[in-house]
Amino acid sequence: MVISTQNRPQNTPQNTIESFLEMMSAERGASENTLNAYARDLALWNSALISMGGDLVAARTEDLEAVLARWVKAGLAASTTARKLSALKQYYLFLQTDDLRKDNPAHPLKGPKQGRPLPRILSEADVDRLFEAAQKDDSPKGLRLLCLLEILYSGGLRVSELVSLKLEAMTRRDNILMIKGKGGKERIVPLTGAAKRSIKNWLFVRDETLPVNPVEKDRSAPFLFPSRAKSGHLTRERFAQTLKDLAVQTGLPPSKLSPHVMRHAFATHILANGADLRSVQTLLGHADISTTQIYTHVLEERLKTLVQTKHPLAEN
Repeated sequence: MVISTQNRPQNTPQNTIESFLEMMSAERGASENTLNAYARDLALWNSALISMGGDLVAARTEDLEAVLARWVKAGLAASTTARKLSALKQYYLFLQTDDLRKDNPAHPLKGPKQGRPLPRILSEADVDRLFEAAQKDDSPKGLRLLCLLEILYSGGLRVSELVSLKLEAMTRRDNILMIKGKGGKERIVPLTGAAKRSIKNWLFVRDETLPVNPVEKDRSAPFLFPSRAKSGHLTRERFAQTLKDLAVQTGLPPSKLSPHVMRHAFATHILANGADLRSVQTLLGHADISTTQIYTHVLEERLKTLVQTKHPLAEN
C-alpha cells in the first residue's frame, strides 16, 4: 500500500492531534476524559497507519478502511470501533476547517452495526444492601464512601462530576448542587435528606484526610473529596475500586458494581417510582432524550421478566 507523505513539516500527526485537542477544549468545552479518549484513539489510528507505511495526516479513505477492517477482524467491539471512528471524523473535519486538508477521508466510512445494549442495573434491594454495609464503617474512609454513595444515588452524577465536587458547593442552604457537566453545561441536582446528612458527617472528618505535603494540601484543599492525586481530588479509579470492595462485602459480584452502574440504578429506580422521562433527562444531564430512553427499555425488559416468571398462566 502506498500513502503519500508529502506534507508540510509542521503538519505532523502529533502536532495536528495536539492542535485538534486544543480546539476541542477551547471551543467545544470537551472534558479532560473526552480529550484523553480522543488522544488515545487518534494515536492508535496513527500507529496502525504507520505500520502500513503512512500516517494520519496523509491517509486516504482506502487506508482507513484497511485499518478498520483489521480491527473488526481482530474482534474489536462495535461500540469501541464507533467511538474510534467518531474521533477520526472529527479530527479530519478539523484539518479541513484549518485548510490542512481539502477532503475528509473518513467521511465515507461506516462502522459495524451496533446493537442497543441495556445498561447493567442494580435492584433496589441490592442498593439497600450496599448502603447498609457502608453505614457500618464510621472511619473517615467509611464516611467518605457513604457520602459518595449518597450523592451519587441522590442525583445520578457522572463519576467525574462526583469526585471533582468543590467544597464551596456544599455551602448552599437550598439542598441542591450546581453541576457543570459535559460541554460546560450546568444543571441543578437536588440532594436528599440522607445525602445532606452524610455530607455533614463527612465534613466533620474531611480535614483528617488532607495530604500532609504542603503542595499537595494546597492543591486538594478546594475539593470535597481531597486526595494526593495530581488532580487534587479522589480519582475515578480509586472510587471504582472502593465500590468493588464494598460489593464483595455485600456478596455482590464486583463486576456488577461501578459508579456508572449506580448512575443507571438511580435513573431506573426513579423512573420505576413515577418520575417522567424529561425530568430524568434533566437530572442526568443528557443533551438528547433518546439517550435517556434506554431506561424505558430497561423497565420494559423487567416487566416482561416479571410477567414470564410470576404470572399464574406463564409457561413453565
